[in-house]
Amino acid sequence: MTEPTRSFDSSAVQRRESQGASTLGVATARGRGCFAALALVCLVGLAPAPSQADDAAQVAAGKKVYDTYCVVCHGVNGDGKGLMGVIHRAQQSGIVVYTYPRDFTAGMYKFRTTPTGSLPTDADLMRTITNGIPRSAMPSHKDLSVEEREAVIAYIKTFSKRWTEQEVMAPIAIGAVPDYVGSSESIARGKQLYDDAGCVECHGASGQGDGPSSPELKDNWGDKILPFDFTSGGLKGGTSPTDIYRTFATGLDGTPMPSYEGVLEPQQGWDIVSYCLELMAGAQVAQR
Repeated sequence: MTEPTRSFDSSAVQRRESQGASTLGVATARGRGCFAALALVCLVGLAPAPSQADDAAQVAAGKKVYDTYCVVCHGVNGDGKGLMGVIHRAQQSGIVVYTYPRDFTAGMYKFRTTPTGSLPTDADLMRTITNGIPRSAMPSHKDLSVEEREAVIAYIKTFSKRWTEQEVMAPIAIGAVPDYVGSSESIARGKQLYDDAGCVECHGASGQGDGPSSPELKDNWGDKILPFDFTSGGLKGGTSPTDIYRTFATGLDGTPMPSYEGVLEPQQGWDIVSYCLELMAGAQVAQR
């Protein structure tokens, strides 16, 4: 495009003034447009990201589920001080113990697939909420939708800083149950290991939870706790060979039950499983 012929006549000056005013108007309009766009960007920056908004919505939904089904036991603050108070009283060998609902503020969970001291996975929490805990006041919540159960898990995590300060460790790998589990040879090895590994000190020679250390045992909250009586029935964490092995491997955080991961070889762990199953089977036979 050729440049317009320059002229100093008054009409040319007027045209340039008019063009200048028009250009200034365009520039001003553009400036206003840029300012509006910048303001919009700032507002967008201040607004929660989609994932944050989704997380907040899930937590809010989880609170509704918690207030409906969980608060009566676990309390408004998640500290286990709900209206129910003591949910179980037991007496064994002259020892009286009281069981309280789980304190979520401590961030310690018994039933996990993760190493001792680690937080549980979401799958661990989902399993407990879905199936409940046998022989306890924790019921199954299979009637809730998966979305509701996921939401209450998100809400439960708000009670402890551990969920924002620590990463969840990978679950302990547990292979398939060996063919020798339950064999007479494995049971014999397991009985010896039961003594050597110190199980007898708490659970007793007959597995009835009456070992010499049992009267002094306390949990992390300072409350008396009884060792498990293998002759009394199923374990709270599950009674399959894999469930029992997992309990030995992970330990039960918040209780005197330690983790034997890295202490026992896999075969030794499975042999103890064999002996525990024998103790449980023997009790069932005796009761018939």
